[in-house]
Amino acid sequence: MTIADIRSATDAKMNQSLAAFQNNLTKIRTGRANPALLDSIHVDYYGSSVPLSQVANVALLDSRTISVQPWEKGMGAKIEKAIRESDLGLNPASMGDLIRVPLPPMSEERRKEMTKLVRNEGESAKIATRNLRRDANDAIKKLVKDKLASEDDQKRAEAEIQKVTDRHIAEIDRLVTAKEAEIMAV
Repeated sequence: MTIADIRSATDAKMNQSLAAFQNNLTKIRTGRANPALLDSIHVDYYGSSVPLSQVANVALLDSRTISVQPWEKGMGAKIEKAIRESDLGLNPASMGDLIRVPLPPMSEERRKEMTKLVRNEGESAKIATRNLRRDANDAIKKLVKDKLASEDDQKRAEAEIQKVTDRHIAEIDRLVTAKEAEIMAV
């Protein structure tokens, strides 16, 4: 493995870590409805647990209401039960075939909890990014130790990896700030 390989692999892993963080942020509830909020819910479908999106159409009715349209008639009650029992604190209501999931307005205390959760997720993403930097630097040091790269190459590569790390951490900070603003704005 060369220094260029280590650099590109580290960048790719950091991008994956950032994508995972962005995915986690979509699941954190703000005052506004978002169909991705129900992505973590699984429904019992003929004896196996499947994601809600595989048994129903999830869409927005308005800014505070998510609609869930089951693809089979008998699934309505199971979907309603799964949403109610999830830890999201939602109370779905059936209207014929359609299940409406109104999002209650968030209290000030709940908003503070959500911002704290966003910060914790951001910190976890930063730690993952820093661990990737450490692993890359260790791999580069091993190349120098095995006499496959010079110390000058090591210094240059570590500086470049630090720049990549700084860029990813700045993006994480930007996403955290944007999500906090979204939570507090509604």
